[in-house]
Amino acid sequence: MGAIVAENLGKAFKRYPSRWGRLLEWLRPGAVRHEQRWVLRGLDFTVQPGETVGIVGRNGAGKSTLLKLLTGTMLPTQGHSAVRGRVAALLELGMGFHGDFTGAQNAVMAGQLMGLAQADVIARLPEIAEFAEIGRALDEPLRTYSSGMQMRLAFSVATAVQPEILIVDEALSVGDAYFQHKCFRRIREFKRQGVTLLFVSHDPLAVKSLCDRALLIEGGRIALDGTPDQVLDYYNAVIALDEAQAAKHEQHVRSAAGLTRSGDGRLRIEQVELVRCGRPVESMTTGDSVAVRARFAARAAVDDVTAGFLIRDRVGNEIFGTNTRLLGAVIEPMRPGDVRTIDFQLDACPLAAGTYNVSVALHSTERHLEDNYDWWDHALTFEVRSPEVEQDFSGVVRLPVTAVLVEAERHSSLSAAK
Repeated sequence: MGAIVAENLGKAFKRYPSRWGRLLEWLRPGAVRHEQRWVLRGLDFTVQPGETVGIVGRNGAGKSTLLKLLTGTMLPTQGHSAVRGRVAALLELGMGFHGDFTGAQNAVMAGQLMGLAQADVIARLPEIAEFAEIGRALDEPLRTYSSGMQMRLAFSVATAVQPEILIVDEALSVGDAYFQHKCFRRIREFKRQGVTLLFVSHDPLAVKSLCDRALLIEGGRIALDGTPDQVLDYYNAVIALDEAQAAKHEQHVRSAAGLTRSGDGRLRIEQVELVRCGRPVESMTTGDSVAVRARFAARAAVDDVTAGFLIRDRVGNEIFGTNTRLLGAVIEPMRPGDVRTIDFQLDACPLAAGTYNVSVALHSTERHLEDNYDWWDHALTFEVRSPEVEQDFSGVVRLPVTAVLVEAERHSSLSAAK
């Protein structure tokens, strides 16, 4: 049985053509003077206990509305949802706070709304204040707080007692980088202890590092439910296309077993290989000189061509990427039928042992979001082996580093003191 379950979940808001429409509906029962604007419709998903799920999508897609439906702060128009377990939710910044009360008073009230006893919250106030790091401001009215201070207090209260389910909206983006890292450390600790996590984020690195799974909300519906890497690849493709192309592309992604391919098709990537000593290979050893070779053809006339590649590790973290525009290499204009092959040469490639994949893109400028001709995710997968000698580093790349002992100056300073 899932910790969070949504079945045919949907939310619509009433839109009245005039300010009198609502009044006329009240005065004449049965008369309909509004039209329904669906924000979410037909959502079906289950989050298992201990699972971490990220929700991504464009602004206005319905992500925050979904969290409000799940936490019960908003009622659905259709379907239903169930959340099983003690929930801590951090939705809109300052929700439930009052500007005239002090931070401590707001903390106590927020804790009581979470179902905690007043005495328990008061006993935890020193711990809440310590984590929030707002000092004496805890006894000042909330109206004197900055948005970042409010977020610090809200997160500290919501996580003062380990919940069974933690639901977090984009509120964490308000805080400074230091406190964001502090929050994510606590979230990771909760994850290790089996807390179910559902959160909205526009930060792909946070989604990839924290989540087991991701949901893409597009147009009020679940466009894709899959691994974070797969969903974020598709999300990037969606925002690179217009609405008509996106609808067509969605079908293409699903038929491709989760591998994303997008673009207007004026140029087409035909082959991607890892090449060593002029021959295609499927693996390499740390320190080998290799090249990522891409062959592409023109189906239409294109004057401005940029080719790029991106290496990711096995969990989707971006390791390195660049393109011909950034490297100062010029690709001549192409006409229908033209074929080009480009090698991205990696001398003494320092990648650590493991499995990696390469995405290749063709576009017009430095970024793939403009004139995306062809973008092929996971176009190539290859393995890196350790050298025969014992590997003497950890991480994803081997950097040229040496250790030099610098003579300490402690003795000379002591002599000077005497």
